[in-house]
Amino acid sequence: MRLNAKLVMIMVSLLIIAVCALFILNQYSQNDLVNEIQESSSEVSKAIQISVADLTSEEEFSSRLKEYMKEAKQKGINEVSIISNEGEIIDSSDPEKVGKRRDIRKLGKGLKASRPRKGKQKPVIDSSRPYDMVVPVIVGDEQLGYVHINLLLDNIRNIQHDNFAHRLTVTFLVFMLGIILTIFLARHYTRPIKQIVESVKKVSAGDLSETFPATSRDEIGELASNFNEMVKKLREKELLEKRLYEAEHLSKVGQLASGIAHEIRNPLNYISLAVDHLKNDLIPSTPETEAESRELLDKIKEEVRRVNYMVLNFMSYGRPLKLRLSSLSCGELLEKVLPALKDRLEEQRITLAFEIQEDLPELRADPELLRTCLMNLITNAAQSMPEGGKITLGASFDPELRLFRITCADEGKGISPEDMDRITQPYFTTKEAGIGLGLAITERIVTEHGGKLEVDSTVGKGSLFSLILPEPGKEQEI
Repeated sequence: MRLNAKLVMIMVSLLIIAVCALFILNQYSQNDLVNEIQESSSEVSKAIQISVADLTSEEEFSSRLKEYMKEAKQKGINEVSIISNEGEIIDSSDPEKVGKRRDIRKLGKGLKASRPRKGKQKPVIDSSRPYDMVVPVIVGDEQLGYVHINLLLDNIRNIQHDNFAHRLTVTFLVFMLGIILTIFLARHYTRPIKQIVESVKKVSAGDLSETFPATSRDEIGELASNFNEMVKKLREKELLEKRLYEAEHLSKVGQLASGIAHEIRNPLNYISLAVDHLKNDLIPSTPETEAESRELLDKIKEEVRRVNYMVLNFMSYGRPLKLRLSSLSCGELLEKVLPALKDRLEEQRITLAFEIQEDLPELRADPELLRTCLMNLITNAAQSMPEGGKITLGASFDPELRLFRITCADEGKGISPEDMDRITQPYFTTKEAGIGLGLAITERIVTEHGGKLEVDSTVGKGSLFSLILPEPGKEQEI
């Protein structure tokens, strides 16, 4: 319901409550007034009856009149007198007035009170002043005298005062109800507005994770929905700008890296040719040194060839890889990684351990590319432990799932949840060294083999990288 409709409904409800309350109160007041007038009329009639009987009878009615006045004064009858035609008071509820004379002309006939002073408006019946009622007593064609009744309508005045007090009380209660509803509405609607203001301050400070629940269908709910939609669009805009910036950055880094890769190939070719020349023409002739020299040169030649292979893969990163598949042992693959990294790991006080399952079946894959994957994982693990630690390489086979699992676990600082989804993006890195292609290339190599790269990391405890590779012929089952 809209806010203006709620306000109108509340105002109309208050008006209806006030009208109904005043109407009911007025009905009760009218009933009380009518009952009081009926009782007063009944008492007046009874007084007239007793007075007429006293005037027309020879019996003594003074005692009866006095007994009646004891109760009649509570009903507003102040005095009852019987007056002769000559104006002499024959009998009265006030014995001191018996025998005195009254001017009937001044009293008048019927119900009469003194006139109000000029310039002031008085009600028709002023219950605070006494009223004189003079009734002639006529029997047949003969007038025997008059009955004078002095009325004091205090009960009617009390009813009027009570009625006024009740109306004032009802008006006050309705007014207080309106104040309570106003305070409730003010708090009910200003609280979410204040919360939205706080949310707007947070958004303006750069916190785009702030949202406000839209729980109502009025203007406040519409405001909250629009606010959430605005924040959502701001997040999308920020993400788009961030991706655009990253794309520009990646483009520049890619151009630089491609140029560096081209430049690296030239010295690699020269080193390869120089090693061939050393092997063929400059190896010492003594048997002791010849074998050692040839082994050392073969290792240099192998590493040069591997680096050149990596450069070629890097330069063709956007193109499909060409896999050179062959059968290989996972255990031998892991052990062959150690010689190339042994010196570097010892320098960083990092130990390398192996957990290889026995009787592993052979894996069909590209050995050079898998070796590149392991080199990348070990390099990342070593960079996460600058103070030293332990790296554990493992290999296992799940006979039920028919999957190979090659793992690399470290005791480094771990990966934050914010970076977990980005670590395999090209050129993304949190380290000062490197350009952020190691894990991107690793994931691509594993994907080309029909497998996947899994990462499990806890900040402050380390990371576990797993290469999940299918058994030959099961590539489509992962």
